[in-house]
Amino acid sequence: MSTSEHSTGYFLYHSIGTYPGKGSQTAAILSEFAEGFGASDTGHWDRMLPLRQEFIELWAGLINAPAGSLTTTEGVTSGFASLLGSLPERYLHGKKVLIAADCFPSLHFLLRGLEARLGFTLETVPMRQGAHWVEDEDFVRHWDETVGLALLTWITSTTSHRSDLDTLIGHGRQMGSVIGVDITQGAGLLTFDVTSPEVDFVVSTSLKWLCGTPGAGILYVSPSCLNKCEPTLRGWFSQDNPFSWDLETFALAPDIRRFDHGTPAIVPAIASLPALRWNMVQDREQLCEHTYALGEGLRRGFQDMGLTCVSPDDPEARGGSIMIQVEAAETLLNALLERGFALDRRDHILRFSPGIVTSESDVSRLLSETHAALGKMV
Repeated sequence: MSTSEHSTGYFLYHSIGTYPGKGSQTAAILSEFAEGFGASDTGHWDRMLPLRQEFIELWAGLINAPAGSLTTTEGVTSGFASLLGSLPERYLHGKKVLIAADCFPSLHFLLRGLEARLGFTLETVPMRQGAHWVEDEDFVRHWDETVGLALLTWITSTTSHRSDLDTLIGHGRQMGSVIGVDITQGAGLLTFDVTSPEVDFVVSTSLKWLCGTPGAGILYVSPSCLNKCEPTLRGWFSQDNPFSWDLETFALAPDIRRFDHGTPAIVPAIASLPALRWNMVQDREQLCEHTYALGEGLRRGFQDMGLTCVSPDDPEARGGSIMIQVEAAETLLNALLERGFALDRRDHILRFSPGIVTSESDVSRLLSETHAALGKMV
């Protein structure tokens, strides 16, 4: 996959994500929206709702979600909160909710805040001493029949460790738990299918490998789980007909629309459409090969410098990112930023995620500049 004409030194696919033409395409679709929204007519909903529906359908195609099972949310946390608030009391009250210590922190913050209110006990599976991620076997060991709900992190944001979902979900089915997956760090790069193995719900954002915009999250709820859910966060869009305003006849929509509530945040979905359209026509295998080849070059280069790589060596056990642990992470980060690279850090971990606009020359230059910066730090 040739990317030299778009070479930028960009390594931020774990955070924002970009592709050739993203800026101009996003500007164009938002300009078109603004022109239509500013029109002095009555066609605003007729113009906006089909675009939101296209966003939903593109996402459904991406993860093989059946019709009527996926909707928009502001983000991963809000989607998860809506799902939690929809479950009948018997699924959470007096039960445990299981999550790994290397989850996206926002979800843990949410669960800790809801623990007493919803009557569950939050159990956080710890990392082993000296380990960089939570082992799947440790998660399974904590997962017994008392777990009402388990939230799995497909790929972690600080090590790029990829969970063995087949094993975890298979075990969870035996335990009778509600099973959800946060697919944020893999969606748009790796293939994910909500039906194989079947999960109860999925949350994600349209950022990162999908290259979309903030505020364009999604919530998928399986048809078998959906009919048990009665969201407490509800509004006029939760009905089968949102434009029915009879106060005494409210009824939740029979499908995923019951998880809609007030006026939907349509603008983020519209702004993300160019990225989703672009992603859906890519050769997924070629995109993965390109990304993983660059990642392997990074991993080997960092190890040759004696740096601690906290991502799995086995590409089958990781996502598209390579993370390293450096004591002087902020100093090294600033040195690389000054040299025109796009990356970030979380505490002592520097995060590198190559993608479609990243080239082999970017990787070579990054490794060279890293070596030079480390030499000056000694």
